[in-house]
Amino acid sequence: MIAAFSVAPTVTNNATAEMSEAVSRAVRVVRESGLPHETTAMFTTIEGEWDEVMDVIKRATQAVEAVSPRVSLVIKADIRPGYTDMMHQKVASLEKHFSNDANDVNDANDEGAN
Repeated sequence: MIAAFSVAPTVTNNATAEMSEAVSRAVRVVRESGLPHETTAMFTTIEGEWDEVMDVIKRATQAVEAVSPRVSLVIKADIRPGYTDMMHQKVASLEKHFSNDANDVNDANDEGAN
């Protein structure tokens, strides 16, 4: 399974509502889990079996709860038993379509040159 999640405090102790310190606590939990993961500006994606992924998300949420009395959590999951390395395979599958587009453009350019 792949899960993309975002966990953030709803209360911060500064005027600019900076959340990076609290969010870094969650990302640290993910990194220490040993599961394949990727962190972007808005979400962290993690891959593994249901129980291990949900355990990491729970612990990441608890890490943010330690610094905020209220926490927001968003989870989106792709549950596909029997498949692994889907974080990379899904992107590779998508990219194939773009390489086909480039070949189509090159073929069209070649035809126009004749």
